[in-house]
Amino acid sequence: MFTARQLLFPCITLFSSQLMATTFDDLAKLPDSDIQVIDCRSSNYYNGWPEASQARGGHFPDAINFDSDWLSTLRPPHLEQLLQQSGVEFTKPTYLYCDSDKATALSEQLNKLGVANLSIITQPISEYSGQLERLENFQHLVSPQWLKQAISGEQALYAPEKGFKIVEVAWGPPTKYLASHIPTALYLNTNNIESEPWWNRVDDKKLAETIKDLGIRFDTTVVLYGRDNTAAARAASILMYAGVDDVRLLNGGWKSWVNAGYASEPMLNKANSVDFGRPIPSRPELIIDVPEAREILDDPEHQSLVSIRSWEEYIGNTSGYKYIKPKGRITGSKWGHAGSDAYHLEDFRNPDDTMISADIIESFWQDWGINQTQNVSFYCGTGWRASETFFYAYVMGWKNISVFDGGWFEWSGDPANPSSTGEPTQ
Repeated sequence: MFTARQLLFPCITLFSSQLMATTFDDLAKLPDSDIQVIDCRSSNYYNGWPEASQARGGHFPDAINFDSDWLSTLRPPHLEQLLQQSGVEFTKPTYLYCDSDKATALSEQLNKLGVANLSIITQPISEYSGQLERLENFQHLVSPQWLKQAISGEQALYAPEKGFKIVEVAWGPPTKYLASHIPTALYLNTNNIESEPWWNRVDDKKLAETIKDLGIRFDTTVVLYGRDNTAAARAASILMYAGVDDVRLLNGGWKSWVNAGYASEPMLNKANSVDFGRPIPSRPELIIDVPEAREILDDPEHQSLVSIRSWEEYIGNTSGYKYIKPKGRITGSKWGHAGSDAYHLEDFRNPDDTMISADIIESFWQDWGINQTQNVSFYCGTGWRASETFFYAYVMGWKNISVFDGGWFEWSGDPANPSSTGEPTQ
């Protein structure tokens, strides 16, 4: 005799009776070591945004985030690898929770990979009586759904209080932007916030002019996105340094807006110039230069200078850039992960380019003695990858963080600065 659940999910072998849970409160009573829980919803809900009609957001404690929608983009070998990297153990009894169609799709794939003991919790996560986990500043990493509500003037959680600006950020002329961009979005060329020779931030006077031309005050909510979100994150760190109180990043960038099926518009939008309303920079501690980087290196127990560069860059097999000749790393810096090369950041992104789970990020860093009790500064080649990682640390609630503006480019430009190659001995 088959139960209704077995008929509905024929590929699933259910748990033995002593392990069965049908609600999140039941789940909380089971030993953590005996089971694993997979949150197969969007990472935005996992991070803390409530689903429609639900009272609160976040995820069940220690749940692994694996959005079922990613399945459409993954080949079987890559799927298996990504599940393992996410912390999924194929031999453990497993609980899934997301809407029924998504849960069924993921359960079928897990079953094919040998995960036999599967069950699905259909109760809304907001009904769990315990504390949900969420990123401390999750509201600064927004979804396309939230942004659409803000553009439409609909009532939304964490809505801007004093007006907002949407800004697309990229290097060079607005070629792609002019053809299609998020409605009302302005355009920011990174050449207006960075300058040669090291591609550090522009001087404060030039920065003030750029911010004024975008119509941004210190109390304007600014939502940034890019075709490559490292550019948007670079602008985010600089606006935060300048003193904008509420800077947000579109989780997944332009790709997330397109995937959501929302409309775009062509041509250039312009803003009316406004006075910023406070001195620039108002938060100078968020971006540091070579002298401060040296000070961090002098106290590795309480401070960390973190390299957000590929492993090949870190050990000196490549500089990563055609215009940077020296290879290696800043001596004493710790490896914070990055991606396959200087132009990718796969280690910090899900298949849909959204931010990966904070648990995974912190596990990277713990292996290298990097933790949130320290003063932590991130660097890369010229600041883009470091800025995206800085912003993720910010939404995770890390306090004493900054971007080392000059990064490897400026540091390696002075032979007096110590550098190293090869694999470090920890």
